[in-house]
Amino acid sequence: MKLMTKALAAKLPALYSQEHVEDPLVVLHYFNPSGTGDWHIVEGEARDGDYLFFGLCDLGEPELGYVVLSELEAVRGPFGLGIERDLHWTPKPLSAIRK
Repeated sequence: MKLMTKALAAKLPALYSQEHVEDPLVVLHYFNPSGTGDWHIVEGEARDGDYLFFGLCDLGEPELGYVVLSELEAVRGPFGLGIERDLHWTPKPLSAIRK
């Protein structure tokens, strides 16, 4: 599965563009199909042939932070399963995720 496409990149708000927005919109959702791991991406941008994202990262204890696309692509769980992009995701406010 392709975790980032040109179409997604065009819709992704730039880093720090929502820094002062009270309830920013989560535009992408990545998840681990074989265990713990959800990444709710608020913004990001291309950096040195990679993407740097900011959002709510939940590996058992949710926290706001940064993740790099290549790190998500490198994860391999049981049976070689990798991180997946939620193909049915519709953007929603961060407050709706934190509930």
